[in-house]
Amino acid sequence: MKTKISVSSNPDLGKAVAEVVRDIADKDARLIVYFASTAYPPTLLAPAMAAAFPGVLTVGCTTAGEIVSGRMLQGSLVAMALGSDLIVRAEARLLSRVAEDARAGVAAAFSELSRSFGYDVGKMDPERHVGLILADGLSGAEERLMDAIGDGTNVSFVGGSAGDDLKFQQTRVFLGGSAVSDAAIVVIIEAAVPFQILKTQSFRVLPTRLVATKVNEPMRRVIEFNGEPAALAYAKATGVRPEQANARFMTNPLGLLAGDEIFVRSPQRIEGGSVYFYCSIVEGTELALLESTDIIADTQKAVASVKDALAILDFDCILRTLELREKGHCDRYASIFAKTPTLGFSTYGEEYIGHINQTSTMLVFRSR
Repeated sequence: MKTKISVSSNPDLGKAVAEVVRDIADKDARLIVYFASTAYPPTLLAPAMAAAFPGVLTVGCTTAGEIVSGRMLQGSLVAMALGSDLIVRAEARLLSRVAEDARAGVAAAFSELSRSFGYDVGKMDPERHVGLILADGLSGAEERLMDAIGDGTNVSFVGGSAGDDLKFQQTRVFLGGSAVSDAAIVVIIEAAVPFQILKTQSFRVLPTRLVATKVNEPMRRVIEFNGEPAALAYAKATGVRPEQANARFMTNPLGLLAGDEIFVRSPQRIEGGSVYFYCSIVEGTELALLESTDIIADTQKAVASVKDALAILDFDCILRTLELREKGHCDRYASIFAKTPTLGFSTYGEEYIGHINQTSTMLVFRSR
């Protein structure tokens, strides 16, 4: 089968699932990935999708917006069926209570996945295998999950943190008939074709550096930058008064630099003299002040670098989506993916190597 995609905006859950089944059901499907607005009750949606595709692995999560070839949506259900032309096999495990002990969850999942595949996850060929991760976007556990994954395997993992349509109340991940919070889904795919992970963010690095000299890492709170209250230091760096600093969050986040690579750390809010971030920051870390550039041009360049894409899974930060919505550029952005079967969602954070913000991370399946 060729990769099949579907989208439904029917507000009736049963009818929406039926539309998806009509579009993508195929006896050769190896994996169904789907993303959905919380307009569809998650605890009803997951079992409905699992029942609709008996014998096929179904995984997904709730969103803050949906992406499907050539369209950026809200309030919809989007799905992709991947068959044997792309995937030899896929196995997934649910990690529960990740806020309490993400490392133990990853270890248990990898042990079970090793038994399922018949060989050790830690020794898998990273040229043949790739991982997906979908995490509760309100758990605050993504950094610990990615650290544990990196310690346990050389397989690259890419993914996103589930959203809840900007309500910031409860996000859920889906595996089979389960829709769970405080959880993550890890999927390992043995690919039938080459694949590539793309990471793109639209910022340039400014000369200003801020060192996190006092932090509360579990709370993702920076108390001091450069030895002074973090909110004051950030305001000085961006050239505004402290009470105006939150207006600069989207256009001037901070970035951890690794050579020429930028790993974005986005401020969330100011409370007292502290700055809370969407990612944790380790005490002593030096961060660069960033300035936004052109999301559309940068993403076009990244996607165009892959000449032979067969299918794309796209995990795109909600902050990028909000900027596109504000500028009225959603249609232009979506058109970048119009010619390739694409499925994605607007996330509460992106995963690749670590946990990052204001980034698009993509898994691209390529022709031989």
